[in-house]
Formats: sequence, C-alpha cells, structure tokens
Amino acid sequence: MEWIVLLWFAIIIISAFIEVNTMDLTSVWFSIGAVIAFVLAIIGFNVLIQIGAFVSVSVLLLLSVRPIAKNYFRTNLVNTNADRLVGKVATCTKEVRPGERGEVKVDGQFWTAITSGDETVLVDEKVEILSIEGVKLIVVKL
Repeated sequence: MEWIVLLWFAIIIISAFIEVNTMDLTSVWFSIGAVIAFVLAIIGFNVLIQIGAFVSVSVLLLLSVRPIAKNYFRTNLVNTNADRLVGKVATCTKEVRPGERGEVKVDGQFWTAITSGDETVLVDEKVEILSIEGVKLIVVKL
C-alpha cells in the first residue's frame, strides 16, 4: 500500500504546481482533496475510501469555495463607468473615415473613435456611441 501514499503525494505536488502557474483557483482544491486522501492512506484506510474522500472533498471545495474565493481575489477589475457612454450622442472633433481613427467629444472629454459604418463623419457632425473597445469608441453617424 506504499504506492498509494506516493500517488497521493504526487497528486498534491502536481496540482499545487499547476495552481501556482495558472492562478485559476481550480487545481488547489484537488491538492486539498489529495491531502485528505494522503492522510487516510497513511492511517491505512481502504483505497476506495481514499478515492471517495479525494473526489468528494475536491468537488465540494471546487463548487462551494472557488466562487467565493474568485470574488475575493478579483484584482484586475478597474471600474471606469465608461460603459455609461454607450448610447450617448457625441460631437465629431476630428474627421472619422472608415477604417481610420478620428476623435469625438462626449461629456466634455475627447475620445478616439472609429466608425462602424462606411460613411465618413465630418467635424461637428453628431454620432451615436455603439460600444467601447479598449480606449476607443465605436460610433455611427446620426
């Protein structure tokens, strides 16, 4: 039964290594499940009990703790409220040609803009903001 202890230890190490490299909060739960199965193997429990404990603990943690942990560790989220611009009307300040960048002004701020249509938007014409891609607005001539 010594091989099963080594197997659980290998699963602990491999899943921890995967978690460290991906930081996806997925593999860590399998590592914890393998720790439980590892302890059960050292104590001398049946292999089926070890496997059952590994699967049940891993799946339970994955389904219950992972969503909470992902919300807690969310770090790359920057709230800009830029999505509030979608649907607003802006004024063209630099001509926007199809396939080229121009500039529009909305709420007192200047934004780089591209048109979604095939029409050129001239200076002082009104456009509607359809969406935002990165730092540029996707607009359509009104």
